[in-house]
Amino acid sequence: MVLGQLGGSISRALQQMSNATIIDEKVLNDCLNEITRALLQADVQFKLVRDMQTNIKKIVNLDDLAAGHNKRRIIQQAIFNELCKMLDPGKPSFTPKKGKTSIVMFVGLQGSGKTTTCTKYAYYHQKKGWKPALVCADTFRAGAFDQLKQNATKAKIPFYGRGIGKLLGACKNARALLLEIGYGNAGKSYMESDPVKIAAEGVERFKKENCDLIIVDTSGRHKQEAALFEEMRQVSEATKPDLVIFVMDGSIGQAAFDQAQAFKKIVSVGAVIVTKMDGHAKGGGALSAVAATKSPVIFLGTGEHMDEFEVFDVKPFVSRLLGMGDWSGFMDKIHEVVPMDQQPELMQKLSEGHFTLRIMYEQFQNILKMGPMGQVLSMLPGFSAELMPKGHEKESQAKVKRYMTMMDSMTNEELDSTNPKLMNESRIMRIARGSGRQVRDVMEMLEEYKRLAKIWGKMKGLKIPKGGDMSALSRNMNAQHMSKVLPPQMLKQIGGMGGLQSLMKQMGSSKDMMSMFGKGDK
Repeated sequence: MVLGQLGGSISRALQQMSNATIIDEKVLNDCLNEITRALLQADVQFKLVRDMQTNIKKIVNLDDLAAGHNKRRIIQQAIFNELCKMLDPGKPSFTPKKGKTSIVMFVGLQGSGKTTTCTKYAYYHQKKGWKPALVCADTFRAGAFDQLKQNATKAKIPFYGRGIGKLLGACKNARALLLEIGYGNAGKSYMESDPVKIAAEGVERFKKENCDLIIVDTSGRHKQEAALFEEMRQVSEATKPDLVIFVMDGSIGQAAFDQAQAFKKIVSVGAVIVTKMDGHAKGGGALSAVAATKSPVIFLGTGEHMDEFEVFDVKPFVSRLLGMGDWSGFMDKIHEVVPMDQQPELMQKLSEGHFTLRIMYEQFQNILKMGPMGQVLSMLPGFSAELMPKGHEKESQAKVKRYMTMMDSMTNEELDSTNPKLMNESRIMRIARGSGRQVRDVMEMLEEYKRLAKIWGKMKGLKIPKGGDMSALSRNMNAQHMSKVLPPQMLKQIGGMGGLQSLMKQMGSSKDMMSMFGKGDK
């Protein structure tokens, strides 16, 4: 979970303030001191933290606030605005356009995850309808081209590159070694070591193939060297990129400031991608330091897998950090994965209180398509990042997949039935044998089904409009209804009835309501 520890600490500080009977100077100072401590522990620069605290105290003058003001809300909003200001450079980065060739060059230190990030970036845009291509201009690191080739092949993205590394190319017996390890007569052309030539060749080739997003991966070094910067400058001149992206390891903390500035002096860095943000406690330093260089962060790498890559948008990110959720991001995720036109009967069944094993299976499929579970759940208001640690997230996904494997061994009658008595001992034993699981595993899955069926049964009275926005009356009725359905702890995290009514207002249109349950217009 991205900055889970920091988010949890800030959420707790706000919660303690909310629990206070009277909001006075002491309560405000205690809250700000707790947030300051959390930010400093996350390696955020001291000056930024001090300025943030000073600005909040100027905005929240308790003596000047009239008795009718919601002091908690004003303090929370001031904290939200200051955190946004800390992370927002105030200018957008270049955005590629479909159908028009854009060249994006990646730079960064070796070991920052640059090559993997290139493929993630290409894969993200491929899913959105772009035609991306990858060019490996890293001829320094042996195996760089093979890594990019492997990643690109897996993602079905065209690629171009040569060179097995300058160090190997300098060896007297390099050609013999190439033959020995199976590269055949690749010889001289494979051992091309001029990154500028390779980059220019790759870009020209993919331009002719009408690729609208050409991504150039450049060499990195363990230390900043004059040779690296000169090479970057030459590759930049040869390819004329529309955007240069600096890829930075999120675990290096405040050292990121000097690194980003050094790269920006040589090539015009227009955006930043921060990698290795999966649960690292020091990630705050990387984010604040890069923001201070006025280069906008555009993506975060949150794991090794292709889909563990999320768009960085300041307001939703801070909202999730404070436990306030990102409802629009959550709805976008649902719109991406839910097959709206394939579930015409689902709304009817749910409104009648029917919840079958087949419906549970389909919703599990949608959950898995939405990406890492912790990342998706953090978009829900009231969800603390600490509630889904990294290990638990993988464990939960594995459990969902186990349940689906067991359901694959069921008959249509069993999947579509709402009669609990149908699942007798002989059926359970057959399902266990068919899925290669223990009988207790099948029993556990059926218990989970009963629990979810009970929750959906309580949803029966929800007012889902057929068109247009929900009326204030419908929102209030739904909030009343949901307050009885949700577990008390979750209701408390959301902010009680007031928070629930605010959530219903955010949900707004019938399209969002229906998307929640698997039906709506695209």
